[in-house]
Amino acid sequence: MSPLLRKPVAEAGLVHAITPETARGPLSPGWAFVGFHLHRLRPGETAAAETGGREAILVIVEGKARITADGTEFGEMGDRLDVFERTAPHCLYVPAGSGWQAEATTPLTLAICSAPAAPGRPARRLGPEGIALTPRGTGTNTRYINNIAMEDRDVAESLLVTEVFTPAGHWSSYPPHRHDEDDFPNITYLEETYYHRLNPAQGYGHQRVFTEDGSLDETVSPANHDVVLVPRGHHPCAAPHGYEMYYLNVMAGPLRKWRFKNHPDHAWIVEAAEA
Repeated sequence: MSPLLRKPVAEAGLVHAITPETARGPLSPGWAFVGFHLHRLRPGETAAAETGGREAILVIVEGKARITADGTEFGEMGDRLDVFERTAPHCLYVPAGSGWQAEATTPLTLAICSAPAAPGRPARRLGPEGIALTPRGTGTNTRYINNIAMEDRDVAESLLVTEVFTPAGHWSSYPPHRHDEDDFPNITYLEETYYHRLNPAQGYGHQRVFTEDGSLDETVSPANHDVVLVPRGHHPCAAPHGYEMYYLNVMAGPLRKWRFKNHPDHAWIVEAAEA
């Protein structure tokens, strides 16, 4: 199995605990920014953590929870009980140097997206207000985006977070594109994780992570609740016929800007759509 494909370590509780240290490997030796944790809790169960030198965005993927962060009680958060309802997620920013706790009030899937940051920002709700499902692409490249914390929202120091719904039989993160050089404004260096869900749940998707020189070329088939690491290179994915695909993207790097380059062989697809 590719080291870029991370399977859940348990059916419930803490099912993913990806840190820069655990993300590093032969295909991702320089991983330094993105962290991703995922909890699947039953009603009454709790999860909690200190942020230390990292900021976090809590995304309630599905379910409801009572949440406290940085000493503030935010009450019960969450609305959609199934991620494929496609409604806007309830999200919470938690600053560095603080902590958070979530108590599930229904079956809960809670994602914690993290990256290096300095203390100073307040804990605050990021959604569902201000998040609207937006179509992107054309034809079988159409997908639907919930922008949680992209750069047009000044809500974090390092983190960029978004949700994507890809209909069955469609492509996403396509045409192939990369953001693996620190050369703003032409391109930025951003590590990225994809947390995948499939509907129906027994499905799978396809994702290729590859560089133009062939030094990295991995194709994986993520199943429900799998995570794919993208340390560099292009990273398109596809939803097979019969299976809708969701993924939660987390990106971070030296600069909180998303600038990418399309693969030169396939850039014509965007150019033709814009003509």
